[in-house]
Amino acid sequence: MARTRKPKAPPCAVEAYARAVVSGKVVAGRLVNLACQRHLDDLAGGKARGLIWDGAAARHAIEFFGHLRHSTGEWANQPFELQPWQAFVIGSLFGWKRADGLRRFRTAYVEVARKNGKSVLLAGAALYALVADGEPGSHVYAAATTRDQARIVFGEAERMVDASPPLRARVTRTVNNLAVLPTSSWFRPLSADASKMDGLNVHFAAVDEVHEHPNPEIIQKLNTATGARRQPLIFEITTAGHDRQSVCWQHHEFSVKALEGSVPTEAADSWFAYIATIDPDDDWTNPAVWIKANPSLGVTVKVEDLKRQVEEAREMPAQQNAIRRLRLNEWTEQVTRWIDMLVWADGADPFDEEDLVGRSCYGGLDLARVNDLSSLALVFPPEQAGEKVKVIWRHWCPEEDILRRARRDRAPYTVWRDQGWLVATEGNTTDFRFIEAEILNLATRFNILEVAYDRTFAGELVRNLQDEGMGMVEFGQGFISMGPAAAEFMRMLIGRELKHGGNPVATWCASNVTVRRDPAGNEKPDKERSTERIDAVVAAIMAVGRLQVAVGGSVYEERGLLVI
Repeated sequence: MARTRKPKAPPCAVEAYARAVVSGKVVAGRLVNLACQRHLDDLAGGKARGLIWDGAAARHAIEFFGHLRHSTGEWANQPFELQPWQAFVIGSLFGWKRADGLRRFRTAYVEVARKNGKSVLLAGAALYALVADGEPGSHVYAAATTRDQARIVFGEAERMVDASPPLRARVTRTVNNLAVLPTSSWFRPLSADASKMDGLNVHFAAVDEVHEHPNPEIIQKLNTATGARRQPLIFEITTAGHDRQSVCWQHHEFSVKALEGSVPTEAADSWFAYIATIDPDDDWTNPAVWIKANPSLGVTVKVEDLKRQVEEAREMPAQQNAIRRLRLNEWTEQVTRWIDMLVWADGADPFDEEDLVGRSCYGGLDLARVNDLSSLALVFPPEQAGEKVKVIWRHWCPEEDILRRARRDRAPYTVWRDQGWLVATEGNTTDFRFIEAEILNLATRFNILEVAYDRTFAGELVRNLQDEGMGMVEFGQGFISMGPAAAEFMRMLIGRELKHGGNPVATWCASNVTVRRDPAGNEKPDKERSTERIDAVVAAIMAVGRLQVAVGGSVYEERGLLVI
């Protein structure tokens, strides 16, 4: 009797996509290549770390989407056919297991440009977790910065249920609730009020547009609410942001490190990452690279529409950051950038502050109003040919309520304090006496020729320093004083003539700076429009301004500002 042949398993969509990307058949950026190579490497060697690939589980999750239907636009009422990149994401999340048979990935971070089908993918994954993940009492949530935002994903899921007879028969729909009564499971949009999130028992959380989250509280609450679950999953999906102190940037950076293999495998093995963006050296106006950030290009992303927006942005520089961030998935520092952080990074090589002891310098002092950041910058001119201008900082803030300020400013003040970059003074207001004593102590180590200050908040501190023999010079904050100094500061940065040693507080301030321009085109930092604190940069600009006066101007006056 002839032996019955076992049906051949269909090809694995996850592996097929990974191999197509790695081989170059599918155009993708560096980070997507790393994600695909990671999958292939784990297929080859993951078993030694207790990782098991369950192809049947991956197919089950991918095929589930075939039972869903789109609800809006030109795809309305058509079956949800996953794009290859979407199948790679879904198959990876539900196909990789641990040795105990439970799901490997507990956090998924997916970052792609707009219009690539993020929300519908998230809604479909949430429905799978609700009805097909084998979890009794599955509690699924759509979380975002507002209830309305959370309802975007939840609303997609509602319409998918309405359009699918099998799901309609199984899922009971009430206001803001999709329930599977036999398994005591539900799917709900979640309020953004983190204070009301205690007591959750999360199996799956769909977190949309992470870059809009003002702080990490919601995601932290969701993570702590998964402790009682066997295989919970927090699925974050977003477009690139601009705030490099945000929870989104933190998760972006961890994702990059996980893909690059620069974090321990025990930490990275439970973290899935897929980041579709153009590469740093790509010409963002070149249509050939757009697919790197838009893996659904030509399907949900219309080429002509994207081309029109890129061409408009090329002619209108004010739109460039928005288009590059939202449609090409590039991170930008702020809505209107003044300092290019790649240029800033060129001055970050460390140097020994002790080598500057005894040398002449010019200071700039930017004091806080009441209880915020205060900064002193000391700028050291070169003493020999080829040497760069060097700048060092001191930063202070009140100790009391430092955690609240850290959350408000989305800045790691406590980390900077513990590492010695920031001094937290006693009390809940700026301690000018402490700052005064520190400046006098610095004057015993360095030859501080002048200290420029803004008269608004100086008062007694300035008088006391003058009584001690310090050269204190009032420095106006208008265009007349700040304009030339800011231009000289920028010239030094662009010309790679300034070395700041990578001070993290100053770097954070540099990433926040937005400028105001007068009708003549002069620029000065604008504290009101800047995203966060910029005190360190303002202090450095004032110090550069006094150096500029001392040396009789700058080459800026002779040749104009360099532009990169």
